Formats: sequence, structure tokens, C-alpha cells
Amino acid sequence: MSRERRRQPKASLARRVGVRKPRKTILIFCEGKNTEPQYFEALKREPDVRDVAAVDLRVDPDSAGGAPITLVRMAVDARRRALRESSEIDEFWCVFDVEWPTHHPSLHDALELAERNDIHVAVSNPCFELWLALHFKDVRAFHDNDQARRLRRGLDGQQGKSITGSQYMPLRKEAARRAAKLAGFHTENSATVPHDNPSSGMYRLIEATLPIGDSLL
Repeated sequence: MSRERRRQPKASLARRVGVRKPRKTILIFCEGKNTEPQYFEALKREPDVRDVAAVDLRVDPDSAGGAPITLVRMAVDARRRALRESSEIDEFWCVFDVEWPTHHPSLHDALELAERNDIHVAVSNPCFELWLALHFKDVRAFHDNDQARRLRRGLDGQQGKSITGSQYMPLRKEAARRAAKLAGFHTENSATVPHDNPSSGMYRLIEATLPIGDSLL
């Protein structure tokens, strides 16, 4: 009996280490079929991210030309279902683009619906490729979709819509700092969506995966 009691603490400690859980669970809805999922798959595999957040991903199956309002509605439904089922999902995020030269017609409706339902949004203007470009350099000039995509391809050396997500991971905090500076600039100039080009709210999502006490500043 006494021998069992002496062995028990070691076994218990080992189990705790093995099942240590991150402090939050984040569910992300995104509209891209290639670039965004590849980025987030790489993000959730990062060791420091795994210690902080369990990142799950949902891709809109009709994302080609889909509207942000569709993603937000999906997130709202998921959040309501999670509340009913006492799920352990802590944050719900939608990642989508403004699009230039033609904006998503439901953009403001999507933003308002998200705000009413406690859904976080990370909006890139003009598109997610602007966020990717910020991993390599400051971007201050206006870009439309095609310009942002050409810029990204010139910086990472990859063609097409696919990326190597792991290439971006060591640079994501610097990208977030650059995006936060852009957000501050647009705030000072009272520029809001869709007039805050270039910009990306992805820095807030990156902040959500940082350890407690860590900062982008």
C-alpha cells in the first residue's frame, strides 16, 4: 500500500505533462481555398502557438467569389451551437478580404453582424496577399488585388496561389507589427473600411496566439 502511494505522484505528473492543454481554442473561418488555409495550417503547427491556442480551421466550400457575410453567418451559427453545447471554443474569427477594384457588396453588413455576435474579424485590404507581403517589408502604397499578388510573388519567390506556410512563420510577428502601424496610421486619418488600403487586421489574430505577457511592441 505504501509503495503504491509513493509511485502515484510520478505517474500523475507524467499524465499532466502529456495532456497539457493550451489556454484557449480559436476557430477560424476563411474564404480562401489555398493561400489562407496553407498559412493557418503552418501557424497551428508552430510549437509556441500550440502552447497558447488550439487553432481549428473552417473553409467556406463556396469561397470562390463568396461574400464575407457568408463566413460571418457560419461563425455566428457555430458560436450559438457552441454555447448550447457548452463547447470549449473561446474565440471565433472570420478572415476575409475587401477586394479591389470591386468590393464585396456585403462587407459592412458582415462587419456589423460580426460585432453584434462577438465574432472577431481580420480583414485585409485589398486581399490576404497584402498581409503576406508585410512579412517581408513595409507597404504603404495603395494596391489592388493584382498588384498585391504580384508583390507577394516577387517577395516570396512562389508562383500561383499556393504558398509554403512555414516560410512565413519566423516573420509573422514582424508582419503583425507592420500591420499594427498601418492600422494606427489609418486611425489617425479617420480612414475606415474600405478606404484603409493598404491594411490587414491579421495582426490581431496573431496577437491572440501570443503567450500571456508577450507583446508585438
